[in-house]
Order: sequence, then C-alpha cells, then structure tokens
Amino acid sequence: MTGKFFDAVKTRRTRYSLSKDPVISDERIQEIVSEAVKHSPSAFNSQSARVVVLLGEQHDRFWDIVKAELKKIMPKDFAATEEKINGAFRSGYGSVLFFEDMSVVEALQQKFPLYKDAFPVYSMNSAGMLQFVVWTALALEGVGASLQHYHPVIDEAVRAEWNIPASWKFSAQMPFGKPVADPGNKEFLPLEQRIRIYR
Repeated sequence: MTGKFFDAVKTRRTRYSLSKDPVISDERIQEIVSEAVKHSPSAFNSQSARVVVLLGEQHDRFWDIVKAELKKIMPKDFAATEEKINGAFRSGYGSVLFFEDMSVVEALQQKFPLYKDAFPVYSMNSAGMLQFVVWTALALEGVGASLQHYHPVIDEAVRAEWNIPASWKFSAQMPFGKPVADPGNKEFLPLEQRIRIYR
C-alpha cells in the first residue's frame, strides 16, 4: 500500500501545457473535489475549507478577470503575462478556487485564546493539504494541473462575480485540463540537506 501511495505522490506534477479536451466527466470532477473536501484533515476538525469549481465558460471568465485585474497594475509589461495565462491556465478545462472561511478560524481563536495566533497558520496548513489531495487525485485520473496565486489582486472582482462570502479568504487557484506536454525532469536537492534524523 505504501508503494501505491508514493506512486500517486510522484504522479502529481505541475502541468502548464493544458487543453480544453475533457479527460473525465464533470460529475467525476465534482466527486473528486467533494471527497477531498470531506476527508482532508483540518485543525480541531474545523472544516474551514471552501471550494468553488469553475468549468467551461465560467473557467474562461475567471482567467479573463485575472488578466483584466493584472493589466490595471502592469499595463506596460502585460503581453508576456497574458501569453502565459492564455497558454497555461485559461487553455485548460476548468479551475478549482480554494478558500478558507475565516469566520471559522476566528471562532476557534475566541474559543481557544491560547492558540489564537496559531489558528491562521493551522488554516493554511489545512488548505495546503486539501490542495495536494485534489491535485494528486486529478493526476491519478490523467488530468494535469498547477497551483497559482493571483490573489489578493483578483479578490474583489472574483468575490463580485461569483458572490463569494466576505469571510472566505482566497488561498489558491488550480487550473486543470488535458496535459499536452511532458512536465520535464525535476531536480531534487540532496536529502541530507533537508532531513535530520536523531537516534
């Protein structure tokens, strides 16, 4: 079983070259996201994760908003950014938007004041685990994805477009689709620099 788990971990790679060709059904995408949200761990079982899945035209609309908001702050150097967004993110089939409900975090801060400063960190830890689970599950289905962070630049426009509650804090965006290019070789630092074991 351990071998199968790490095979799945190794399958998950950043995929920038995506197409809109469907790999799995919309229903399967919903199932993957739902299972991930339900079963990914969270501090104190707070279940603070919130997710929006955008498919088809809604996915395109999201990345058009990203481009429009970025163009406001970088009008002179926008061509390369637009090319990257169109070719690596908007070119995909859909996007998963990840949020953390800060009202849940704030309630925990009030209930457990000793850990007040730690709860936002716990929230981000939970968010990262959920993102990894979704990403890995999609990879096992043959779906390519990457993790992007265009917030807070896009927050207000996205909030207005999809009626996102004010308490939901953006944590990441995951465009996904059919992979159309190999991700290439990945370099690894020596593990001796990253792991310490004491006996």
